[in-house]
Amino acid sequence: MGNIEDRFQGAYDALRQSIAKRAREGRYAALGYTSNLDLLCDFRAEKLNELLARHMAGRRLEEMRIAGTIRTMEELLETVVYYCIRGIGGEADLEAPELVRACFPYQNGMGGTGVQAALALAALGGETIVHLTDDSKEVRDQLCSPHIHVALSDGTIGHAGDAESSNPQESHFILQFKKGDVVRLDGQTAVIPCSNRLILTQNVINSSLPLWEPYFRWIEDNARKVSSNVLSSFNSILDPGVLQERLTYVTNHAAVYRRNNPAGVVYFEDAHYHDPGVRRLCVERLYPHVDILSMNEEEFQYTLKDMYHYDVDPGDIFSCVSGADFLQEKFRMRKGVIVHTKDYVMFVGDPGSTDIEHGLMYGTMLATAKAMYGGYGGWEQLRDVLRLDLNELGLWNLRRLAGSPYEKRVTLVPTRYIDKPKYTIGLGDSFTGGVQMCF
Repeated sequence: MGNIEDRFQGAYDALRQSIAKRAREGRYAALGYTSNLDLLCDFRAEKLNELLARHMAGRRLEEMRIAGTIRTMEELLETVVYYCIRGIGGEADLEAPELVRACFPYQNGMGGTGVQAALALAALGGETIVHLTDDSKEVRDQLCSPHIHVALSDGTIGHAGDAESSNPQESHFILQFKKGDVVRLDGQTAVIPCSNRLILTQNVINSSLPLWEPYFRWIEDNARKVSSNVLSSFNSILDPGVLQERLTYVTNHAAVYRRNNPAGVVYFEDAHYHDPGVRRLCVERLYPHVDILSMNEEEFQYTLKDMYHYDVDPGDIFSCVSGADFLQEKFRMRKGVIVHTKDYVMFVGDPGSTDIEHGLMYGTMLATAKAMYGGYGGWEQLRDVLRLDLNELGLWNLRRLAGSPYEKRVTLVPTRYIDKPKYTIGLGDSFTGGVQMCF
C-alpha cells in the first residue's frame, strides 16, 4: 500500500491522467439538481455583537434557539448565535431578506451542490453536465466555462451562455463564521469553537425543484458517456406531494440510466433538511436506488440517531463504521456509504473495481483548496494542499482501522489540517466533484 503521503502524491498524478483521459473519451459527470445565486455576506463577530447589544439586551446567549422561519431581527440574531456558539453549519428559512441586507454587505457567488462541484472540476479541466433551476443571467455568467455543459431545449448540449432563462432567480445568504471569534452580550462571552457557515434560504424556485427534461433525456440517451450521475438538492422541497413526484421521476430516470450504462454510478449527496417529514420521505424513497450515499458528519448523526434511533458515537471510528453498515444494509445500497468530516473521509462497503481511495483523496484535495483559497483550486493550489499536515485525528483513526475486522470494508483518508479556513462554503460540494473523477 505504501505511505499515506506517497499515496496522496500518486492520487494527484492519477487525477491529471484521469481528467485528460476522460476529456479524450468524451466522458462526463452529471451533476444535479439546484442552482441559485449565493449572496456571500461579509460577516464579522464585531458587527454581530453590535446588533446583539442593540436588539437583544437582557437575553442569554446559551438560551437562543433556531427560528422555524426568520421574519424578525430577533429571530435572525437568535438563529445566527445558535450556530456560531456551537460551531455547526446548517440552513434556515428566511422570509425577510431585507433584514440580512441591512446588516451585512455581500457579493455574488454560486450556490447548489451540482454547479459548485462542476466549478471545482472545471478549474482542473474536468468535463461535466449540470442541471439548472435558477438559470438567471447572474447564475449563467458564473458558469461560463468550456468544461461545464447544460442540456438545451433542442436535445443537444451546450454551455451556460447558450441557454435561455426560464425560471425566476433564487438568492441564498451565506454567513461564514470563524473559529476563535468571540460573541458578546451584556458581559457574556462565547468563543466560536469551529469555523463553519449558516445558509439563510429564501426559497423561490427550488422549493418546487422544477426538473429540466432535456437534461434527463440526454443522460439516458448518452448514458455510456456519463460515468456517474449525481442526485442532490431534494432538501429544498417542502411539499410532500411535490417531493413524491420528483422522487418518482428521478428514481425512474436512475433505473433507465443504469440499464443503459450498467457500469455507471448513481451517487446521492445528502443535505440538511428543513423538515423532518421531508427528510424521511426522501431517505426511504431514494436511498434504495443509489449505488453510493454520501453525507457529512452532522447529516450522518442526524439520520442514525434522530431518524432510526441508532446510537452512534461520532468520536469512535468503529461506531461510525457500524452506523454506515447499518444504513447500507437497511437500504441495500449497491456499493456503500461515504462519510466526510473535518478530520477524515471514509467509504464503507464494496467499491468493486473503483479505486475509491483515489476518489476520496481527489475530493479532500478539492475541498481543502477551496477552504485555503476561497476559490476553486487549480493544479498548483492542489500541490500546495499536499504540503499541509495530515489531520492527526484522521491518522489516529487510520491506524485504529489497520488490522481490525473492519479493515477490508473501510477506506479511510485523513484530511489536511487547516486551523482557520478562509472559506467554509462549498467544501462538501467540491468534495463531491472530486470523488466523481474515480468512476
